[in-house]
Amino acid sequence: MANQEMFDKLRDAIVNQDVAGIKQLTQEALDAGIPAIDIITKGLSVGMKIIGDKFEAAEVFLPQIMMSAKAMNNAMEILTPELEKDKKEGEETGLAITFVAEGDIHDIGHRLVSTMLGANGFKILDLGVDVLNETVVEEAAKHKGEKVILVGSALMTTSMLGQKDLMDKLREENLRDSVKCMFGGAPVSQKWIEEIGADATAENAAEAAKVALELMK
Repeated sequence: MANQEMFDKLRDAIVNQDVAGIKQLTQEALDAGIPAIDIITKGLSVGMKIIGDKFEAAEVFLPQIMMSAKAMNNAMEILTPELEKDKKEGEETGLAITFVAEGDIHDIGHRLVSTMLGANGFKILDLGVDVLNETVVEEAAKHKGEKVILVGSALMTTSMLGQKDLMDKLREENLRDSVKCMFGGAPVSQKWIEEIGADATAENAAEAAKVALELMK
């Protein structure tokens, strides 16, 4: 089977919430020699983007999103050990404090980014979803003096606005210069990153890992 055909099947399995069949499809892709990162970025993530867009357009609802997420998790159970094998040996790249903004519980992209950062040598401190900015600032303060990157996700415009508040709080606490700040999520743009004084954004989980590595140099 050509790789693109396999990517299409993985995409459709996510969109159609094929919780039972996705593990076999994922294993087949690995057995065909397709790298785990390509399975994620060219197959599974494409499906999650489609289902996310459908949710935004009210074409599907929370139960479908949850089932697609469950299918994604099943695939990641197989792929995470593969990503770990490729993990860079030696000194850790730095500490990535990952979180989903206050008022937001969309954690699929967040988990994917955390996994990819971990596979690229970062130590991960995952604060979870619906995280208060005060909590993020507290954690940043605890690790002052270390190599730290804050990686925040927001899928809604309302929760995205909290990213500006977080940047203001970091400046107030004299922590801004001691951390790198990368934000992602559907409404986040490069223009927004520049407006709030953050460091970077990324289109997807694989790019997020590359951007984070570049920021930590």
